[in-house]
Amino acid sequence: MTGKLLTFELNRRWLLQSAAAAGAAAGLSSLPLSRAFAQEPEKPKEIIVRAWGGSWVDSLKAGVSDSFTAKTGIAVRHDLTEDNEIQPKVWAAVAQGRVPPIHINWDTTTNATKSALRGVTEDLSDLPNLKNTTELAKPVGLDGYPIVNTYGYVYVLAYRPEAFPDGPPKSWKALLEPKFKGRIALYNDGIGFHFPAQVAGGGKLEDIPGNMQPAWDFIAEVKKQQPLLGEDPDFTTWFQKGEIDAACTISTNAREAKKNGIDVAWVVPEEGAKFDTDGLWIPKGLPENELYWAKQYIDHALTPEAQQVWLDGLGLPGVVPGLKPPADLVDDPSYPTKAADFDKLIRISSKIQVENESDWFGKFKAIMQG
Repeated sequence: MTGKLLTFELNRRWLLQSAAAAGAAAGLSSLPLSRAFAQEPEKPKEIIVRAWGGSWVDSLKAGVSDSFTAKTGIAVRHDLTEDNEIQPKVWAAVAQGRVPPIHINWDTTTNATKSALRGVTEDLSDLPNLKNTTELAKPVGLDGYPIVNTYGYVYVLAYRPEAFPDGPPKSWKALLEPKFKGRIALYNDGIGFHFPAQVAGGGKLEDIPGNMQPAWDFIAEVKKQQPLLGEDPDFTTWFQKGEIDAACTISTNAREAKKNGIDVAWVVPEEGAKFDTDGLWIPKGLPENELYWAKQYIDHALTPEAQQVWLDGLGLPGVVPGLKPPADLVDDPSYPTKAADFDKLIRISSKIQVENESDWFGKFKAIMQG
């Protein structure tokens, strides 16, 4: 099953776009943000961007928010409400005709797709810098750009080398070793783990979503290991405090611990690892001037300068051609840049994820609480 890629609709031409395109993008990005508009509307004092905490919001601030404020004079406030918690609040505001609680949602593409299909997202297809992005920026299976994908990421198997004296773990089954009882970690809804668990449990990716019993059986075995369950910032903290030896997490979290002096490494095991994207979107119902400046923020996030700084901090590949990987991630499996890199990764279509993710989360939590 290694290298199995299911409904991977990413056109790899984006990987081969020339440096000339990046140069053109850099030239365009130096133009005033308002060039595409006849007249700038009134500036709000601030815009509110929902974000994840820890190194995630720090990187967004350094790469996008601070430079947006420098260009426009508009302050950016980061709302660290979790994405699944903010979602019903935004939906309710739009349904009731109220102004939504945020201007921009930094969201998983799957969650954002749910909002797009619900009809609560603004159309972003008029953003000038979209023309300079790779095809990874386009949400698959949706008309137009109700979301703009901003980068990709991999849910790796992160580990402490000291706990693996015989070398890096080759399989997700390493989590089942008795010595790791109480010393492994997963996301509290299992995100990123369902698909490799399907393979590790003896199942096939093409059976998703129809028959995922192999995944649930494997997760039930992992449950016996008493894993710690949390969100992004938790993984960095757990590694730094020496509380875990291995985890299924986005590489960014392990890399942050490593940057802080902790001996942490990560691999893509033989069963594969989930590849996914995050994006930015704007809820309907904002005052016209605030909608304009929220769009300007997202357009700014698509410039080479903003992407390079933002994603250097996260260690993730962006959607603008010509970005340079951080020195510590050159040829790293968590920073795919070539077609061969993607052959080791698992990508399930957004449509399947949107239709089934709530059930998967519920099943995972039921197993862990049982």
